[in-house]
Amino acid sequence: MKKWVLAGSAIAVLMAQGLSAQSVAKPAAVTVPQSMSAKDKATGAKAHPELLAEFGGLYEGPQAAYVTTVGRKVAAQSGLANQPTEFTISLLNSPVNNAFAIPGGYVYVTRQLMALMNNEAELASVLGHEVGHVAARHSQKRSNRATRAGLGAALATVLGGVLLGGDGAKLGQQLGGAIAQRYVLSYSRAQEYEADDLGVTYLAKSGYDPVASSTMLASLAAQTSLDSRRAGKSDNALPEWASTHPDPASRVTRARQKALAIPTTGKANNRDSFLHMLDGMIYDDDPKQGVIEGSSFRHPDLKLGFNAPSGFVMVNGTQAVSITGTGGKAQFSGGPFDGNLSTYIANVFKAVGGSQAQIDYGSVNRTTINGLDVAYATGRANTQSGQVDVTVYAYVFGPTTAFHIVAINPVGATPFSTLFQSVRRLSPSDVAAIKPRRIDVVTVKSSDTVRTVAERMAYPDYKLERFRVLNGLGADEALKPGQKVKIVVQGS
Repeated sequence: MKKWVLAGSAIAVLMAQGLSAQSVAKPAAVTVPQSMSAKDKATGAKAHPELLAEFGGLYEGPQAAYVTTVGRKVAAQSGLANQPTEFTISLLNSPVNNAFAIPGGYVYVTRQLMALMNNEAELASVLGHEVGHVAARHSQKRSNRATRAGLGAALATVLGGVLLGGDGAKLGQQLGGAIAQRYVLSYSRAQEYEADDLGVTYLAKSGYDPVASSTMLASLAAQTSLDSRRAGKSDNALPEWASTHPDPASRVTRARQKALAIPTTGKANNRDSFLHMLDGMIYDDDPKQGVIEGSSFRHPDLKLGFNAPSGFVMVNGTQAVSITGTGGKAQFSGGPFDGNLSTYIANVFKAVGGSQAQIDYGSVNRTTINGLDVAYATGRANTQSGQVDVTVYAYVFGPTTAFHIVAINPVGATPFSTLFQSVRRLSPSDVAAIKPRRIDVVTVKSSDTVRTVAERMAYPDYKLERFRVLNGLGADEALKPGQKVKIVVQGS
């Protein structure tokens, strides 16, 4: 959470998001690219600074220039521009695995996704895929399926997505800003396939090994599976017929077949130079945006912390921290504060309900938690799936500074009681102890095994699984002396 806004509107929009069903079963014919128009360039230029703000800003390290160089090399194969410099390729300071593009030649990849890659060709494959979306004009063709629905529809999405165990609106993994919603919503199955095909073609024309597209997709599928296991969900991907988008396994197989069939001018992957460049990059949360350690969130600049309930998973976003589990969802954020907690809570409820729904929350209660002045209230809302409780806790951190938690759960349940009670100020020693995780590239010794190297990962759990996924290692794949691998360490 780099900054804070009144996130009630964000949670309402996130919960209201829904994707219309697509009946397309086969990829569309590969589009003949058109040059970027002046209108597209103007659209991208306007959206670019807003997207940077919503996704943590630009990453400030040598990796940024590297990404730009590789991205422009691949983008030049698209025929969209006269000069590669017409493309703006950005490395985002975000701890979420993501990449996307917008009209006008603006292409983005997060540092977290970059860390999952194991060579330059994989980086080029991701950037080429996103350029493919631009070349095929997918953003322009796709309707904006995000709707600012009322609370009833919004909470129905939450009930279907969390309380009933489905996929639903992935709170904390999507952003509430209108610009992000417009350009980062999922594409259709046919559009993803088309971008895959174009990306593989650009990859081959650039002299990279086109098979890197399939290995990158395989790593992303493995990471998604691991994230699901860590969240206590099934790690089985949805079958293709159950989604508007191709499942990871289908895309891996298809991308490999496409790569093997396409003529190539070379098969470079530049693994060593890529790993050398990656060494030392921040991984997971940037302390400037707050850090999640197990069930604890701590923000050194804001000097605050709290703990998620047992069995819940936290995701740190630019505007809010999400807390998600089978019993409900919550967000921690902040907003304008004039010293009146009752007004503050009223504004949060209004933002959550939106223009089409009001939540009757009755009276506002006052208390003290960990030395902080606190106000709280609970309202009941009707949804298509029944009633739910909506609770808001607001905490005073200064004369003009307040933060809040908005939580949604089944009627009468109290899954977030420990969360509400855990919000606290951080001491100077707490702040000093917060260190970022970083990628450390090490050389395998003759005495090393997968298990012994994995033990050096700076995590309390899933060390072996995290290490294998981070390095693209199969379940039975061993290490070789002299091999360079990535580990995650606690750094300065």
